[in-house]
Amino acid sequence: MTRHHAVEILLTRPLSPGELKRARRRGVPLAVNADHTRLMAVQYAQGPGHALRKLRRRLGPGLPIDVLSTHYPDRKGQVRLNVAFSRSDEAAIRQAAASWGQRPAEFLSWRVTTALAEREQGRLRALEDRLQVLLANHTLEEVLTCAARARGRRRRSPTAP
Repeated sequence: MTRHHAVEILLTRPLSPGELKRARRRGVPLAVNADHTRLMAVQYAQGPGHALRKLRRRLGPGLPIDVLSTHYPDRKGQVRLNVAFSRSDEAAIRQAAASWGQRPAEFLSWRVTTALAEREQGRLRALEDRLQVLLANHTLEEVLTCAARARGRRRRSPTAP
């Protein structure tokens, strides 16, 4: 089992240069994206959950952290999340979980998984609807050829001739 865990840090707003400098002084090497709204860190810990909690404690007070997540799936194929909720949010989650006869963590996992699945199904339905409109006016071969050309253009770099 690996002891180093890659963690993605999503921020509520872009970091200022001073905030980034102070965070790096806490002994956490950080990689920053171009718009300073996401960070990557590697945390040594016993497991992914421990890594998230450890980073939250080390960086939380000085950064506008929204969500911490493991960058790679765990043994069950799931990405771990660490979200700081307000007291009222926690109370609402506990109440909703109790009404479903679940623990809060199980309830949140179930709700997030369900919401993501519904979103994906909605996206696929929208794609199928658009495809039906295309197929009403074009042959399947034309649509496939156009898709292949578009994919080829995406793979080329912006500076390619």
